[in-house]
Amino acid sequence: MDPDRIKGATTDVAGEIESGVGSITGDARTQASGAAREVAGKAQNLYGQAKDTARDAAGAAIDYARGPGADAIASAVRENPGGSLLIAGLAGFALALLMRPSPRPYRRYRHY
Repeated sequence: MDPDRIKGATTDVAGEIESGVGSITGDARTQASGAAREVAGKAQNLYGQAKDTARDAAGAAIDYARGPGADAIASAVRENPGGSLLIAGLAGFALALLMRPSPRPYRRYRHY
């Protein structure tokens, strides 16, 4: 569990308490401050949840990459390093072609 989730939950509860005290005493400023603290706590809690989700997804991707397919690819590269280098180069060239900016349209200038 991410520390931001714990801090966010704590801030959220403190904001609810402060907002409740403000509504009991009739102090609008305390009530608004509590509501703001509550919103900040919920935002921090959501941020911690997002970090946990990203960490779990990264772990799953690493586990998937280390699966049986990775061993087959590694043995193929060991057996034929030149072909693997050629394939990697072609893939890089194709990505470079896809990522380049689109060419400008050709303009014909007429000279009168």
